[in-house]
Amino acid sequence: MPLEDDPEVFGLHPNANITFEQKTVREFMETILLIQPRISGGKAVKTSEEIVQDMARDIVGKLPKVMDKRRADSKTFETTEQGQMVSLGVFVGQEIDRFNKLLSVMKSSLINLDKAIQGTVVMSMDLEMMFNDFLNNKVPLQWVKVGYPSLKPLSSWVPDLLLRVEFISQWLYHGPPSTYWLPAFFFP
Repeated sequence: MPLEDDPEVFGLHPNANITFEQKTVREFMETILLIQPRISGGKAVKTSEEIVQDMARDIVGKLPKVMDKRRADSKTFETTEQGQMVSLGVFVGQEIDRFNKLLSVMKSSLINLDKAIQGTVVMSMDLEMMFNDFLNNKVPLQWVKVGYPSLKPLSSWVPDLLLRVEFISQWLYHGPPSTYWLPAFFFP
């Protein structure tokens, strides 16, 4: 008799094993990350607070301003003869709203995290989770809730976000592009 029963015995699809194993490995990796030491000896080594504070300040410095629809190119939000906005204008307007919301949430949470590390505001549970996510190179849950689906770690997620915002900004301020970068959208 095998030590582990196949998923078919319980009426499950054979891929249920794959999902179970992925979940097990994810939990194992998160446990390893949680128990790793955060501070090491030596004078040149930064503390975890300094590392996270530097990361937060770096990201805030790179964040673009929210996009201003009032400064849009005339072709971006064109209207038909009936006075209705063309479908691409509606689409890009919704994308701009989503990116603006994400940028606003990111900026306010990063500023609050920096202040919490300095001790000028209370370190809330959300900020503490964000602090730990930064140390583990994960995108904070606050950002995931208002952001686009992505499996990237934080270190590659931020540059990807900046490229996406730049693409949408170009569309907003210079009119529709000749080619579209589909992965740049929240809902391609």
